[in-house]
Amino acid sequence: MKTALITGVTGQDGSYLAELLLEKGYKVVGMARRTSTVKYDRIEHLLDKIIVEQGDLHDQGSLLSLLEEYKPNEVYNLAAQSFVPASWSQAVLTAEVTALGVTRLLEAIRLFDKKIRFYQASSSEMFGKVLEVPQKEDTPFYPRSPYGVAKVYGHWITINYRESYDIFATSGILFNHESPRRGLEFVTRKITDGVARIKLGMQDELRLGNLDSRRDWGFAGDYVEAMWLMLQQEKPDSYVIGTGETYAVREFCEHAFGYVDLDYKDYVKKDPRFYRPAEVDLLISDPTRAKEELGWERKVSFKGLVEMMVQADLERLSK
Repeated sequence: MKTALITGVTGQDGSYLAELLLEKGYKVVGMARRTSTVKYDRIEHLLDKIIVEQGDLHDQGSLLSLLEEYKPNEVYNLAAQSFVPASWSQAVLTAEVTALGVTRLLEAIRLFDKKIRFYQASSSEMFGKVLEVPQKEDTPFYPRSPYGVAKVYGHWITINYRESYDIFATSGILFNHESPRRGLEFVTRKITDGVARIKLGMQDELRLGNLDSRRDWGFAGDYVEAMWLMLQQEKPDSYVIGTGETYAVREFCEHAFGYVDLDYKDYVKKDPRFYRPAEVDLLISDPTRAKEELGWERKVSFKGLVEMMVQADLERLSK
């Protein structure tokens, strides 16, 4: 039986990845930071099937201890300060966790067992002010947030350890991936939660920032399969994972409100507080390499994703 260690197991991607690996017969060990309030809601249904251990990307010792105790075959690094707007107000924390945390984990693997296969969660935010449309593996990076800058560091240190120490270290450049498990602070979930509340008479309006920003949105449950596939290859590499389609925030609103027979124009208000200091206007992937080399395909359409999220929020708030 293979053993996998997932950092960030309590997050959206960690929960879907844990489900996938359990289905494939893995022993799953999840790493979670110690907090005074335990937040295991996304993995509550898995707690009798996985092992959750305390650890922190700030703490090299805790990472080494986990490797020594469980001897994983695969390590998936999904932990990060991952909310882009917060990276301006918490720039140093973002660098410590999202950038240097990758180095600490790679260094722990180098010291303990270089045969461990490693997956780094890179991000389309690295492309930022895009220099090429669509964006693929060799598109130059131009990050526009402290989060994007930190992810660029994490991406390149992964490649550096791959080339310097012959570690099977892969990097998945994932474009925006959403689900009913997405945090409420993220714009997609903020929209679907707002739609459900408005439909149920719980609020009157929804305040958003830039409605013209365009993103390549897919379903997180599809994307974790790509993570696993990357670690099953003969050689490590970097892969862009996305749908190859782009939609504006405005279009997400249109579909979400339309699902409950409402017009977003009657409820959505622009609020300057939610604009970024430096905006990323357009992200759209070219996932050709992932399709050809990994055999990966997305299964959930954009419309299907929006409707899934709105329906889940309606059901949650109707209880």
